[in-house]
This record gives sequence, C-alpha cells and structure tokens, in this order.
Amino acid sequence: MKYRNLAVLSLITFLTIQLSGEIEKKAQTGFRFLENPVSAEAIGRGGLGLVSFRNANTTFWNPAGLGWLENRLDFNANYTKGIADINHSSFALAMKLGNFGMLGLDLINMDYGEFIGTRRADNEEGFIKTGNFSPSALALGVSFAQRVSDRFSYGVKVKYAYQDLGSAWVARAGTSLDDSTLVIDKEKYNMGEPAIDIGATYDFLNHGIRFGATMTNISREIKYERESAKFPLPFAVSFSLGLAPLTFTDISSEMHDLFIGFESVHPRDFKEKLKFGAEYTYLKMFLVRTGYMLNYDERGLTFGLGVKKKMQGMDLRMDYAYQDFGIFNGVHTVSLGFSK
Repeated sequence: MKYRNLAVLSLITFLTIQLSGEIEKKAQTGFRFLENPVSAEAIGRGGLGLVSFRNANTTFWNPAGLGWLENRLDFNANYTKGIADINHSSFALAMKLGNFGMLGLDLINMDYGEFIGTRRADNEEGFIKTGNFSPSALALGVSFAQRVSDRFSYGVKVKYAYQDLGSAWVARAGTSLDDSTLVIDKEKYNMGEPAIDIGATYDFLNHGIRFGATMTNISREIKYERESAKFPLPFAVSFSLGLAPLTFTDISSEMHDLFIGFESVHPRDFKEKLKFGAEYTYLKMFLVRTGYMLNYDERGLTFGLGVKKKMQGMDLRMDYAYQDFGIFNGVHTVSLGFSK
C-alpha cells in the first residue's frame, strides 16, 4: 500500500513539474488576492503551509492536509492588517465525514478601503470627481480530502473567486473631449470565476519527514473588455519538505518539539520563490516561529508566536505573525481557532 501511495504522489509531482515547465511567464495575472497568505501560523514560519497544518486553515494552502485532522470539527478565523490599508479576513471550517473523509469550507474577503473616483473633463483641472467607491473581492471554497493510508492523503478544492473593481466612465462614441459626437456612459467592472486546487501529502513516518505538492488556481483565462487581452488567475505549482530534527536526539518530545522545512513555489508570472521556516514548541503549548521568504519583491523575514490550550473538551489556539514588507513596513496577522 505504501509503495502505491508513493507512486501516486510521484505521479502528481511529475505532472506538476511538467505543467510548471510549460508555464509561460506573462508577467500578468488577475485576481492576485488569491495569493495572499492566510493564517498567522503559516506566515510566522515563513509561509510554510503545505505539510505542517493540523487544522482547517490547510484549505488555503493544501487541501490534502485535511486528511490528517484528528478532531471531528475544526474552525479558524484569521485577520491580516496589510499595507496601504488593504486588509483581509478569512474563515475555515472542517468536518469529519465518518470514515469517508474530511469536508472543508472556507471564505476569504478583501477590504481595499475607499477610493476617490474621477473622470477626464474639459476644465482647468482636467478632471472631475465622480464620488467615492470601494473595490472588493472574495473567494468561497469547498474542499474534500481523504487519508487513504497512514502515509498518504490527497485533496481537491473547488473555489469561486469574485472581484468588483467598481465603475468607470467609458466612451461609447467620439474620440476626444471636444468631439461633438462624444457619448460617455458608466460601466461596472466585476467578474467571478471558478478555480480548482489539487494537493497531496506523503508522510515517511520517520523523523517527521513529510512531502507535499500542490497545483493552485487552475482555471480558464478571462478578460474584462472585449478588446483586451485575456489574463489567467495566479496559477502556481508548489512543493514542500519538512522534518522534525529533534527526533534525531534524545530530547523529550513532550517538552521540546521543532519543525523545520522549505517550500518551492513556481508561479505563472514570476520566477521561482523559496520559503524557509522553523517552529519550536514548548510543553506542547507555547510556540515560537520564524522564517524567510526569498525572491519576493518586498517580503522577507517573518516571525510569530502561538499558544494552544485544552479547555472544556476543546482545543483552543491563538496565533500572531509579523512579516517584514520592505518599504511598506510590516504586516500583522492574528488567527483564532478551536477544534473538538
């Protein structure tokens, strides 16, 4: 059984490598909010999320991770205070379907703040104000995962992403502001598109070594205007490897635990990105995390703190993460969760 599972994971890895090799670096994708990292737990350890989750937030990273959840119900809420007052909140719920598998539901909602609308005009300023507007975006996801053996799990996520960029004044006729035939009208720019994530995880059952692979945001190419070029969603192929180095020593795992790992991300519109991270756990209750994100325009060093506590039959979690964002200063994320 274990060799068959490893063969399946190898096949998925081979296919993802082939697909990533065929990716055309167009330097343009849409719905970029789908790339925003979710969960203070993952962000704190450098954005590692493919093989290390044991809660419902894994739906945002690798749906196969649901197969390793032990509780029948798990819920998480996350909030990120980002750069330029662009914030996002998210929720994830996982439920056990008996011995059949795990079901996951998730939502991410973007808050871009308020903008002042303008359009060109034949006056001294060259424009007039058209009122304030607030762009928005959200994505709803449904995941299913099975842990088919003590080593292997797979998962599939179907999501619907929606983006509303507000309205713009568009010329229906005429060529300039002083054209007597000029006709302008207000047009809304919003669009929704389904997408699929596929993931797999393999546990070697030796020193905490785990391997994971995902393909995210598999979708059609879409466009807002009839005359404009199509753009894809932010498709990416990712691989991850993690291990527990303290298992090579005589240090008690009841008191000290350490996870280290790295991930390789191959996005459609950028060069390869790398993530390195570590998570230390003391008394299975207090957690300290750090990591580094390489080949990102501004992101780099991350760190985080967490605490876990069992109370009244529930496992409670609270996590905080900070990520350096270069000239944009820092980004803060808080996550709360429980399972039972």
